[in-house]
Amino acid sequence: MAKEKTFRFLVEGGKATPGPPIGPSLGPLGVNIIAIVNKINELTKEFAGMKVPVEVTIDLETKEFKINVGRPSTASLILKELKAEKGSGEPGKKFIGNLSIEQVVKIAKIKWPDMMAKTLKAAVKQVLGTCVSMGVKVENKDPREVQKEVDAGKYDDIIKKYESEEV
Repeated sequence: MAKEKTFRFLVEGGKATPGPPIGPSLGPLGVNIIAIVNKINELTKEFAGMKVPVEVTIDLETKEFKINVGRPSTASLILKELKAEKGSGEPGKKFIGNLSIEQVVKIAKIKWPDMMAKTLKAAVKQVLGTCVSMGVKVENKDPREVQKEVDAGKYDDIIKKYESEEV
């Protein structure tokens, strides 16, 4: 049985470097850090500007490695859609932007595998909850109002459309 060691890092998509935290963690194992960093950057380039959880598993005998890329946080995906730096310091009073229901459903579809939500509709409601705490409007409304509209079935057609698509 090969001995493996797993490391978890939070890296900016497409911008991992051989410096801390990756280099000092993996250096003592005698692995090709540049090859690992290049592979991480290749696998995370679509998440440019976002922090992405990455898991690197090293086979201590062969020095081979596997990289597993997680998904950015819901908040990071919302900020990317808005092209914003950070959430509102006063959610409910100050709003940092507005998302369409399609953008919310798209984020929910990406994050759904990580959520406890049984349905995409439930995942959409979770993303709307994050919008509330970040000071983000949806369809130019308070996200709590949009949650009620989701419950009432107003966006079922959009949600069903995304449910059947691959992201």
